[in-house]
Amino acid sequence: MIEAERKIKPPLPPGPKGRPISGNFPEYTRDQLGFLTRCAREYGDMVRLRFFYVGIVLLNHPEHIERVLVGEHRNFIKDRAERSGLRFLGSGLLTSEGDFWRRQRRLAQPAFHHERINAYGETMVEGADRMLETWRGGEVRDVAGEMSRLTLGIVAQTLFGEISVPERETVGAALRVILDRFTGGVLFKVPERIPTPANVRFRRAIRDLEGVIYGILERRRKSGPYFGDLLSMLLAARDEEAGEGMCDKQVRDEVMTILLAGHETTALNLTWTFYLLAENPEAEAKLLAELGTALEHRAPTVADVPRLPYAGAVIKESLRLYPPAWGFGREALSGFGIGGYRVPAGTQLIVSQWVTQRDVRFFERAGEFVPERWLDGSTAGLPKFAYFPFGGGPRMCIGRQFTTLEAILLLARISRSFQLRPTNGPVTPRPSLSLRPAGGMRMVLEER
Repeated sequence: MIEAERKIKPPLPPGPKGRPISGNFPEYTRDQLGFLTRCAREYGDMVRLRFFYVGIVLLNHPEHIERVLVGEHRNFIKDRAERSGLRFLGSGLLTSEGDFWRRQRRLAQPAFHHERINAYGETMVEGADRMLETWRGGEVRDVAGEMSRLTLGIVAQTLFGEISVPERETVGAALRVILDRFTGGVLFKVPERIPTPANVRFRRAIRDLEGVIYGILERRRKSGPYFGDLLSMLLAARDEEAGEGMCDKQVRDEVMTILLAGHETTALNLTWTFYLLAENPEAEAKLLAELGTALEHRAPTVADVPRLPYAGAVIKESLRLYPPAWGFGREALSGFGIGGYRVPAGTQLIVSQWVTQRDVRFFERAGEFVPERWLDGSTAGLPKFAYFPFGGGPRMCIGRQFTTLEAILLLARISRSFQLRPTNGPVTPRPSLSLRPAGGMRMVLEER
């Protein structure tokens, strides 16, 4: 009897039954955020799902998330959908695995040191100044598009240094096509080899972007050492063990990753922040009061950031409610037990910042915009992975310091000059590769 009990396997996690063939996929695609949230509330910290033949487990508790991202991270790789959908990025930090990823991370890390990032503060504010020169009071603009162009210009300048206007326009147009491909998620796209109109546009955008990158690399290799931008740091990086740097293909992969992730995250963070401030005038008033005291009538600098704690809390709370990276996946290389359940090898795991960061167990008034929670000590005892907008563990976003500094400086500079008001009712978040506002974010510009 005792021997028989030992052979009993732990159960699989509970979850909604789904349809005979497609499983839970139809419900998921109709309302991804709502479906995952309902599953967490109805079935608990671990939820078993199925998308056609693919077994999936949704993890909702910080302890389980920490185990996957930190404690046993070597047992997990990027999920199947991400490996397939982001193949065009090559072997950059976002997509590579194992020893190769660890080598690339070591090589890229110096480019993102604190001192290096702080040196770009002036570039960030100057970019905002140029944008504001084109704004006029009373105009209606798509703030999502405005922030995307602003942050793309900043990342292009900090990455490449000098870049021509045609090259910048080519990069912007190509990235828009690439990002549009992921509207509605990255699952079950028509394979790239099939020449649909969308795939033809996508492949052309990749070629255009590569043309700019390789052209700049060729110029840089010929011109010799230069240490004023991120690209120069990537080119100068050397592996301490092998003494080798990155070949052009490796640099291309990292540059593609930086361009894609390096502007979209901050652009969406700012877009949602302006929306939340417009919906919460008391918080906006506190922000303006802090800016007035700290800056008086001048533009912000990196040295001002420690004197802008409320601005930092506004950005942090915006990332909690509307995380640009709203969810991601892993695949289990071998089976494991967690939370009293078993997870077979090959299972696709879903971790969602949107779900966990809005959990009432960890945040009072979880659905409300309360920047003060990050200043009054109420979040001091949070589990480590109750809040993780940049991921966590060894694969935590390498550019998190860059995007945080950029967001605070741009928020401060723009808010001093303009008040932004939505032209319609509530805006619906649309989860794709990142969390975008459906239909953009049209807002009226009111001069202060």
